[in-house]
Amino acid sequence: MSHPSDGNPVGDAVALVLCKIKAMEIRLDDLSSPAVVALLCEHLVDMASSSPPESCHALDLEGLKASDVAFWTLWQCDELAGCGALKRLDAQHAEIKSMRTASAFHRKGIASQILEHLIREASERAYARLSLETGSMPYFEPARRLYAKFGFQVCSPFANYTEDPNSVFMTRTL
Repeated sequence: MSHPSDGNPVGDAVALVLCKIKAMEIRLDDLSSPAVVALLCEHLVDMASSSPPESCHALDLEGLKASDVAFWTLWQCDELAGCGALKRLDAQHAEIKSMRTASAFHRKGIASQILEHLIREASERAYARLSLETGSMPYFEPARRLYAKFGFQVCSPFANYTEDPNSVFMTRTL
């Protein structure tokens, strides 16, 4: 059998099929990959264009590298499919940050896989509550539906957030 890197079309096709049926891999990430940096830049630009500056709460690259944040990426083969983070608020409470699906993976269940992973990680880290902030505009409706599907309910502002007509705050117990 040929090796995928030898340029043999049959070998390349077999390698591609095997790669595509391979399960997605979620990795604790150090944010050093150019693909990760590009996805996060896209996320920040998108959030800035979707929300007024005073209502944009997305963490930048340095914010995601903080000691109170854990960041994961989801990969299929060598292709970045999405990302998400947990920010520790206190010993009992964490916040979901920077949930993003790469454009090529929209509507393929990536956000659900990332969210399931973040909920599992929060439970393993013994948090009692997991919260998030998302936009109130129609653009954010799919995200709000996803969070509700996973048991998140609308709540009052938490941590350092204040009431904001452009924000929806959601939480769930673990």
